[in-house]
Amino acid sequence: MRQLAVLFLLLGLCALPSFAAESYKNVAVVDVNCSKKVAADPDSHTRACALKCAASGFGIVTQDKQFLKFDAEGNTKITEALKASDKKDHLRVDVSGDVQGDTLKVTSIKLL
Repeated sequence: MRQLAVLFLLLGLCALPSFAAESYKNVAVVDVNCSKKVAADPDSHTRACALKCAASGFGIVTQDKQFLKFDAEGNTKITEALKASDKKDHLRVDVSGDVQGDTLKVTSIKLL
């Protein structure tokens, strides 16, 4: 009976969704409003536009052209970094966090 309980416990743990920490290096960061419009060339997206559309939130365009939205904390961090930057365009970041569906729960981010 005890072995059966352990087996069920292990099976239950395997069924939990996995949230793997991911790191993305030198990827484009864009606001949600413009993510589809600039998907073909995200480096052309300007800092001024990104800050103007900041209320929509931010995310990254991955190497395989997927868009991952940032969580609230990630949005706050990138907004602060963009405001402090003098870059005009070619907005790139190194970012890491936990992917949950189409959202990246940001643990660290650095504007390049």
